[in-house]
Amino acid sequence: MAKKIIVIDEGTTSTRTMLFAADGTPLGSAQREIRQHYPGPGLVEHDAAEIWEATLACTREMIARAGGAEQIAAIGITNQRETVVFWDRQTGQPLARAIVWQDRRTAADCAALKDAGHEEAVQAKSGLLLDPYFSGSKIGWALKNWPQLTEAGERLAVGTIESYLVYRLTGGAHVTDASNASRTSLMDIEGNGGWDDELCDLLGVPMALLPEITGCTTTVGTTDPALFGGAIPISGMAGDQQAATVGQACLAPGQTKATFGTGAFILSASGTTRPTSANRLLATVLVQEDDVRSYALEGSVFVAGSLIKWLRDGLGLLASAGESEGLARSVADNGGVYLVPALAGLGAPHWRPDALAALSGLSFASSKAHVARAALEAQAYQAHDLKSAFAADGVDWAEVRIDGGMAANDWMAQDLSDMLGLTVERPDFVESTALGAAMLAATGAGLYPDLASAAAAMRGTATRFTPAIDAAKRKTRLAGWQSALAKVLVS
Repeated sequence: MAKKIIVIDEGTTSTRTMLFAADGTPLGSAQREIRQHYPGPGLVEHDAAEIWEATLACTREMIARAGGAEQIAAIGITNQRETVVFWDRQTGQPLARAIVWQDRRTAADCAALKDAGHEEAVQAKSGLLLDPYFSGSKIGWALKNWPQLTEAGERLAVGTIESYLVYRLTGGAHVTDASNASRTSLMDIEGNGGWDDELCDLLGVPMALLPEITGCTTTVGTTDPALFGGAIPISGMAGDQQAATVGQACLAPGQTKATFGTGAFILSASGTTRPTSANRLLATVLVQEDDVRSYALEGSVFVAGSLIKWLRDGLGLLASAGESEGLARSVADNGGVYLVPALAGLGAPHWRPDALAALSGLSFASSKAHVARAALEAQAYQAHDLKSAFAADGVDWAEVRIDGGMAANDWMAQDLSDMLGLTVERPDFVESTALGAAMLAATGAGLYPDLASAAAAMRGTATRFTPAIDAAKRKTRLAGWQSALAKVLVS
């Protein structure tokens, strides 16, 4: 019996396919970078055809390493959330560029709906706020502004990235999983768990364009045998942040994970009871097994690892992302320098799409080491802001499990523990998103009786960081951050 799992991990800056053993041991990885398109200020797009070709190349490489399609028990898919693709049902070809989750083009539309008093109703059903981050307003905008979409008529299909990939992999299955659907602002996440007429009408999205919503451990189809030399079941899907939460085995109410990737996303599991927030956090579907839906309370920060990438590629301050850790260690403190990373606006708990980044406290004594340190410190400050919001909503973190590319930075992990005043646990295998998707696929394929069993069996060892500074120093640093942040929020 085939025991290996293929995971397609479609991120914001790259597409990757990973091969896992049934016990969660990573066996190989293939990766291709994805080009970012910035056609104007606040606009971020991807070429979905490029994503598809990269996915095919990476997946074929890992299937060959496994020894062929017959060695694969199932495929799991995890993806950048909120990004939307528009394609032709007949050919599978994209009809326009994908609008990426970071894109802010619908900020004015969302502000108008908020001013008209619609946000409370949207949050009550979808668990989300009115913000250009989410998929629904992006779809409505595209239908109004890109004539080729309306000209396609019944041939037009819309979906998030995993939906598009499944369509291409299977040759026509138009589905999405509940975790990704819950990020569109179009789903009633409690109720019947389906697309909602009123939300679709409000955002100008015909329901006929949307995929069927399925569970996260449901076998949604098999791959076209011509693609990989055999038909492989697709048995697990989840948005990247939900998959990472699963991969960290944060399934019991109150367990919390924080992913530091392109952005930073903190989720606290809440079980089968939907959480509510009075502090501008999000209620989202964590995972759905069969018809049983579990939820999480989420805080989303738009800029984390992308800040270090910008320092490297945009400003030329770093030769490599890894250089940031050495620079941070090379100075005794931040020298009074604070960086508020609102390069794509501010997410939770502020939700200010109009906010602009600011670097403050500079003097002739400041060096690039202070700027690099300020960029890393900003991650802990943003997490602390979220910790306060979660606590105000009755969810007080006991510890935090971290992952994502930035989590490999020991200095940042320790600083996070220092600023939060909590134990921070980092798995020794930091690719929790891909591991979570492997757990979902293994469960869907019947290798484990349920997701909790898969998580217990497949999660590996971890390293723990504990607070190493006193409360007075923590208070002083946080006061400096709040001062810098206040200048951005009033601008």
